[in-house]
Amino acid sequence: MAEIALYKVEAKATWCPGCGDFAVLRGLQIALASLGLNPKDVVIVSGIGCSSNLPGFLNSYGFHGLHGRAVPVASGIKLANHDLTVIIAGGDGDGYGIGLGHFIHAMRRNLDITYVVMNNQVYGLTTVQAAPTSEKGMVTKSTPQGVLEGPVNPIALALVSGATFVARGFSGDADHLAKLTEEGIKHKGFSLIDIMSPCVTYNRQNTYQWFRERVYRLEEDNHDIQSVNQALKRSQEWEDRIPLGIFYKDSRPTYEREEQVLKYMPLVHQPIDQTVELVKELVKDFT
Repeated sequence: MAEIALYKVEAKATWCPGCGDFAVLRGLQIALASLGLNPKDVVIVSGIGCSSNLPGFLNSYGFHGLHGRAVPVASGIKLANHDLTVIIAGGDGDGYGIGLGHFIHAMRRNLDITYVVMNNQVYGLTTVQAAPTSEKGMVTKSTPQGVLEGPVNPIALALVSGATFVARGFSGDADHLAKLTEEGIKHKGFSLIDIMSPCVTYNRQNTYQWFRERVYRLEEDNHDIQSVNQALKRSQEWEDRIPLGIFYKDSRPTYEREEQVLKYMPLVHQPIDQTVELVKELVKDFT
């Protein structure tokens, strides 16, 4: 186990006081320290949004990408060097909106990536427009008469798309969140940790208090994390009871493990002369 201070930087987080994203950052630092990972072997990738500023507040390699494009960037990094621990830090708008297609295919491939989504159910950075996870009827600048659509269910979506680790955390339960984050990073395969991270400035509906009155832990409620059917059933719970914890965990082989080119060593460590020969063979096949 390493010291948490190893993963801290001098830059101060710029989120609003009380923002749930502070707990997510702390959870990541605790998880990395508990796993004893060297900062040079960790890459945090993000897109656009309040949550996507996180790489600048954590001591590791980081890549601040375009809106909705964090998953393909992280996928490219993982395929280039699968010895790295690759983590995506983003928000519900970035991941479940413009980035949704990338999200689904990364889960289908089961790349060994951990996706930490700070879900505040609004577009906070642009001062409160409806997000993909906003509840039906929520009044925002873009929906003055209330949201007409039902929200995206990221847990159910992850389960049917092939993610092998699906969990939900809550920024109001920091210790539990840190443990979930550690388990997600440790898991070999695509891990989704959907985190209810209240926006204290713009979402006055889904507050810390609102969640505290509803959340419960799956591990304390006789839940079988190896049953996808149980997980799907739990994923539908919301109004009166909101489950936290690991919904589902599976040991299906990762994409990197089954890809023949990556089977023996990471791409960045493969001899260039062998790579040239492989390219010649490929060209020959197409001529």
